[in-house]
Amino acid sequence: MSILVVGSVAFDSVKTPFGEVEEVLGGSATYFSTSASYFSGVKLVAVVGSDFPDKHLDSLKKRGIDISGIKKVDGKTFRWKGYYDYDLNQAHTLDTQLNVFSDFDPDIPSAMADSKYLFLANIDPELQLKVLEQVKSPRLVACDTMNFWIEGKPDVLKKLLKRVELFVINEGEAREFTGEASLVKAAKKILDLGPNTLIVKRGEYGALMFNGTSVFSAPAYPLEEIYDPTGAGDSFAGGLIGYLANSGDLSDDNMRRAIIFGSVMASFNVEAFSMGRLGNLTNEEIRARYYEFKKLTRFEEL
Repeated sequence: MSILVVGSVAFDSVKTPFGEVEEVLGGSATYFSTSASYFSGVKLVAVVGSDFPDKHLDSLKKRGIDISGIKKVDGKTFRWKGYYDYDLNQAHTLDTQLNVFSDFDPDIPSAMADSKYLFLANIDPELQLKVLEQVKSPRLVACDTMNFWIEGKPDVLKKLLKRVELFVINEGEAREFTGEASLVKAAKKILDLGPNTLIVKRGEYGALMFNGTSVFSAPAYPLEEIYDPTGAGDSFAGGLIGYLANSGDLSDDNMRRAIIFGSVMASFNVEAFSMGRLGNLTNEEIRARYYEFKKLTRFEEL
């Protein structure tokens, strides 16, 4: 099964304690689609400016990603500039230039409207709702958001969540959205808004899944070197949804496996800037790290 993703394709300029890059390929939909492409077909809807080089479009196509939904329009591509201190869980924004992304009005091609798996990457929840009006009968609708929308359009976000099965959010945003310090209480409030499953991203501490009947905790992979956490959350979501689409199994047990594959992809992503690692993996590397994750949490019964 293929996945439809709607989000941003951008240029990032990033500085971390371990290096610095200028105007490299980034954006939520870019990271998600690259990660998901190792498991499933991906159809990408986004907008870029006339300054966006064909080499980046070619690199997405080489991953088997359908880019026919990417519109190139006059103007400059969305740009983000930021830095990380040694606390790599916290990004510090220096500059955001929305450029052509400020007028992004998702128009889903008819050939993509029947996609059974839909991921609404981090964009205005009003646009996320507009996408939902254009798709036919998706089997799974998943979405991400950020504190900007939580603070600016909370009512629209709540309306969106009534139509979402899987909600992905980081722990700070979960607390802000619900006003609860406890993630367990926050999860209950979010699930009451509509989603069947909530996944809370916790950066270097892994991820938590809540579905109203069980809780699952996945660790983060202990890496010797982390260069850049930009896009880690989107790479996590790509591995997660990609595996679910590939297997066609939305059971609790398989959701847990999918979360581990998401964590696998996020762990590769942070090993280099931009697509330096994520875009050049082998299936053998992915599977080997999956089993390494399994060893991390395995213990014998008494």
